[in-house]
Amino acid sequence: MFKALLLTKNPQGATQAEIASLDEARLPEGEVLVDVAYSTVNYKDALAITGRIPVVRKFPMVPGIDLAGTVAHSSDARFRPGDAVLLNGWGVGETHWGGLAQKARVKADWLVPMPQGMDARQSMAIGTAGYTAMLCVMALQAHGVLPGDGPVLVTGANGGVGSIAVALLARLGFEVHASTGRLAEAEHLKQLGASELIDRATLGAPGKPLQKERWAAAIDSVGSHTLANVCASVKYGGTVAACGLAQGMDFPSSVAPFILRGVTLAGVDSVQAPMARRLAAWTRLASELPAEVLETNTETIALDAVTALAPRLLAGQVRGRVRVDLAA
Repeated sequence: MFKALLLTKNPQGATQAEIASLDEARLPEGEVLVDVAYSTVNYKDALAITGRIPVVRKFPMVPGIDLAGTVAHSSDARFRPGDAVLLNGWGVGETHWGGLAQKARVKADWLVPMPQGMDARQSMAIGTAGYTAMLCVMALQAHGVLPGDGPVLVTGANGGVGSIAVALLARLGFEVHASTGRLAEAEHLKQLGASELIDRATLGAPGKPLQKERWAAAIDSVGSHTLANVCASVKYGGTVAACGLAQGMDFPSSVAPFILRGVTLAGVDSVQAPMARRLAAWTRLASELPAEVLETNTETIALDAVTALAPRLLAGQVRGRVRVDLAA
């Protein structure tokens, strides 16, 4: 038996979340059984737990798009009992039982060996949010963005993706501007590496198709009017890495930034990213994110505190990353 956060639907169709004791036999099929040490709570997890958006495709479901732990059993030669592993995405927590449980059975193809110099606790201070932030940084670099080109904007800077993106960019030598709705957290963002703070309200309303050129590049996890205004304000030849939709899925923009300024809008997906890109991202995260940055940016909670935290996360009231200790 193991403890898990289980999502079901009540007779009225609403999502219900409860801590349950489950038999290992209920776990879905997969080649590898993992004893989960830590998981996380991401924006998508909060949507699943609250049922605000139907990200869960079938019930009952154990949410949690991240997990890190130790292999307990494997029928795949690539993994042996005792191996340290982590997992992000691949529909885990949506179509396949996820990481907010003490055990998980998953496909071997989904697992990433724990990077050298990193442990389960550290990896889940990063989680999908930090891994996505690194994918965004890699996208900017792939398009030739250099520190000397000018400042880089990070929207949603107090969130999981944004906070890690600020830290990564600053340590690569970029001048980082951070957009947030919580200016009271200015000191925290400056400690992560932001040199200038911008009130998200200045970007969140409808704006002109082309605006004053302000940033060489940007990482956006917000979408909607914010993304449109960011694209309209990026310098000639700049790149915007888009990875989220906290404000909305719409993109009320025009082609003007792309055909008149040569701006590139680079979409970043973390769920189905190929293994080579995942390995590259996690290898870099292990060496480029100091442990002290992770700890100051991470809150650790027990599994039974996850359900109460989810609405706060969706309301933008949670700073940085949330790690879940499955032994607590």
